[in-house]
Amino acid sequence: MSVEDGGMPGLARPRQARWTLMLFLSTAMYGAHAPFLALCHVDGRVPFRPSSAVLLTELTKLLLCAFCLLVGWQTWPQGTPPWRQAAPFALSALLYGANNNLVIYLQRYMDPSTYQVLSNLKIGSTALLYCLCLGHRLSARQGLALLLLMAAGAFYASGGFQKPVNDLPGPLSAAGTHPMPLHITPLGLLLLILYCFISGLSSVYTELIMKRQRLPLALQNLFLYTFGVILNLGLYAGSGPGPGFLEGFSGWAVLVVLNQAVNGLLMSAVMKHGSSITRLFIVSSSLVVNAVLSAVLLQLQLTAVFFLATLLIGLAVCLYYGSP
Repeated sequence: MSVEDGGMPGLARPRQARWTLMLFLSTAMYGAHAPFLALCHVDGRVPFRPSSAVLLTELTKLLLCAFCLLVGWQTWPQGTPPWRQAAPFALSALLYGANNNLVIYLQRYMDPSTYQVLSNLKIGSTALLYCLCLGHRLSARQGLALLLLMAAGAFYASGGFQKPVNDLPGPLSAAGTHPMPLHITPLGLLLLILYCFISGLSSVYTELIMKRQRLPLALQNLFLYTFGVILNLGLYAGSGPGPGFLEGFSGWAVLVVLNQAVNGLLMSAVMKHGSSITRLFIVSSSLVVNAVLSAVLLQLQLTAVFFLATLLIGLAVCLYYGSP
C-alpha cells in the first residue's frame, strides 16, 4: 500500500498506529484553530496584531526544531553542514507568506461567505499541481473523491452552523443581524484564482523538496522556519502602527500560537512522509472538529448542511483510500 493509497509503505503496526494518531491529532488541532481564535475576541475583534501571532508561531516552530536537534531526537547529518540545501526553502517561505497575505487582501473584494465557498477550489489546484509536478496519476475514483471534498467544503462554508435566534452577535458573527451581501469583484476573482494556485504550489513544492533531500525533518524545518521568521519579521515591521508586540495577548491567544506551531510541525511530517493530498483530507476533515467545537464552546447550532458535508467527507475518504 502506498502513501497516496492511504498507508505508509513497510510500516510495522506500532509505527502505523503512531502515523494514524498523528493524522487524527493534526486534524483536531487544525479544526480547533478558528474556535480558539474566536475565544480571543474582545468586543467582536482580535485584540492583538495578527502579524505578532504569526511571527510568534514561526519563532515557536523554529525553537522546537532546534530543540529536537540539540537533544538528539533527530540526528544532525555527518560532515559539512548542508547549508546549500537550505536555499530551496526560501521559496517555500515566500509562497506561504504570499498566500497568508492574499487571504487578507481577498476580503476587500468579496464577502467572507463567498471567500469561504470559493476558496475550496484550492483542493482542485493542489491536485492538479500534484499530478503535474510530482508525476502522480489519480484514478477516476480518486478524482471523484476530491470533487466530493470540494463540495463538502463549499456546503459547510455556505451554512454548516448558525447562531441561536435569540443570541446576541458573537465572535463568529461580526455582521450581527445584518449579514454582508454576497459579492465578488472581477479583481477579487483573479486574486482568488492566484490564491488557489499559490496554495497548491506551496504545498506541492514543499513536498517535493522535503522528499528529494536526504536530511532529517527537523533540519529541513529549521531551514524553512528560519526563512519564515525573517519574512514575517519584515512583515511585522512594515505593518504600520498598531498594538505592541505582545499587547492584547491572553491565555487563549497563547493557546492559538502553540496550537498552530505544533500543528505546523505535524503538517511538515505529513508532507515528508505522506503527501499533499493527505494534507487536503486533513484540512477538510478538520471542518467536523471545527463545527463540533464551535457548537460546544461558542453555542452555535449545527445545521443539516453540516451533516451533509460530514457525509460527503466520509464518502470522499472511503473512495480515495478504500479498496476498489
